[in-house]
Parts: sequence; C-alpha cells; structure tokens
Amino acid sequence: MKKKPALDLQKLETAASKLRAMAHPMRIAIIDLLTDNKKLTVTEIYENLNIEQASASHHLNILKNKGILESKRDGKMIHYSLKLTTLTHVIECINQCVEA
Repeated sequence: MKKKPALDLQKLETAASKLRAMAHPMRIAIIDLLTDNKKLTVTEIYENLNIEQASASHHLNILKNKGILESKRDGKMIHYSLKLTTLTHVIECINQCVEA
C-alpha cells in the first residue's frame, strides 16, 4: 500500500489564511468578477458590484494583502487582477454548492 505524503502544516496554514480572506460574500463577488474580466480598476469593480468605493477598496486591500490579488499602477489608475488563477476553481466549486 502506498504511503500518503505527510501534510505540510505551513502550506495548510497559508491555504487556510487565504480561504479566510475569501470567506466574505463581497470578496467572492470581486474574485468572480475578476475571473471573468481579467483586470479591472477600483471604479469598474465598485460600479459593477453596486457598492461604495471605500467598501471596494477595503475588500481589495484584504485580498491583495493575502496574496490573492495583484495590482499594477497605470498613471492614476490601479488595475487589479487575480494573482492565483487556481482560485477560479474555488469559485466554480462555490457556485456548484449554491446550485445544489
């Protein structure tokens, strides 16, 4: 019988930290929006989600600090995109859970 590889506790804690950051309906919506659009400005995000700019910035900051999003400045505009494309699989799974 093949032996299971030992779990890497550091990797598990990192994954759990990212999942905790994602565990908010608005953050899931932001990730889903970026999955479809690749990169968006704060303005495009808050207008698409019909939320206040301050709220969008707050959620974007949390996701960026946890390494889920990345940002690139272009003049006065900052474009946000998913840093981890594997997160699209997590969002797909969440959508399937909701449909069940």
